[in-house]
Amino acid sequence: MTGTRRMRKIEAVEGIEARKSPIDGTGCFATAAFRKGRKIAELTGERVSRVEAARRMRGKERLHICAIDPYWGIDSSVGGNAAQFINHSCQPNSFVRIMHGHIIFFALRDIAPGEEITLDYVESYHSDDKRCDCGAPKCRGTINLIKR
Repeated sequence: MTGTRRMRKIEAVEGIEARKSPIDGTGCFATAAFRKGRKIAELTGERVSRVEAARRMRGKERLHICAIDPYWGIDSSVGGNAAQFINHSCQPNSFVRIMHGHIIFFALRDIAPGEEITLDYVESYHSDDKRCDCGAPKCRGTINLIKR
């Protein structure tokens, strides 16, 4: 198949889907209503050490690795689901909790079907200079809140 890109299989998750985002690239969208406090999804992927995560991120523009703790992370680009496409927003509608080695997203407020699910990354593996394009009225201008 010359000239075509190989699509990687994205694990299906009830209530969410990945599609083009007005914020950045691909986003994660609700296909069902989520009430405030309800679980949206668990991030799936390959469990990797921080050393392996650093190797995989070297030179990459798009990152799909989320830390579990100071040593382990989840690389959702390998065996991941639509939750890997939850984009950053300075005024998010979801939050994350790490529970027993699992990364789980919850609704910060009621989320309607069709709405893009967003998260304030606060601190991520992205460069501290990575610009934010969330479009929120009180956008801080960068993805990371905490400067390292």
